[in-house]
Amino acid sequence: MRATTSLLALAALALPAAAIAAPKAMQRRPEALEAVLRCRAIADEKARLACFDSAVATFEQATTSREVVVVDRKQVRDTKRSLFGLDLPGLNIFGGGPDDEGTEVNSIESEVASAFQDGEGRWVVTLKEGGTWRQINDMLLGRRPKPGSKVEIKKAAMGSYMMRIDGQPGVRARRER
Repeated sequence: MRATTSLLALAALALPAAAIAAPKAMQRRPEALEAVLRCRAIADEKARLACFDSAVATFEQATTSREVVVVDRKQVRDTKRSLFGLDLPGLNIFGGGPDDEGTEVNSIESEVASAFQDGEGRWVVTLKEGGTWRQINDMLLGRRPKPGSKVEIKKAAMGSYMMRIDGQPGVRARRER
């Protein structure tokens, strides 16, 4: 029973690949998950176990074929962090509903992997995780960013971002890739 409860907890986070393109009103649980949940209503223990065995096998096949994808909150949070600052369409595949608590990313902290000044004297900073940010204002930095410098990037007003390097005053920035 404990394994079934764990499976159901994971299955509750399943997302069918087709739901990515579907409007929110049309999204529903994947049939493979619904089949597992329907088994709970069977009173006879042997019949319920047979139902669970069959439904779990179907669910496993759906996850193996990637027809259904299962993610946990940590994976959602890590993915949102890696996409922080990118202008993506509102697909709602990473939550957004009342159960989304704890996965919203409003700032990130990282280290500089590399940094250079463009032809206009503005900094282009690549983070150790791979995101690249470009300074979009003319604020001067007192110290040059270098590999290992601490970076904090926060959401700011009207869709902009503020990037602070080694505790210096923030500069406006945008994510390039």
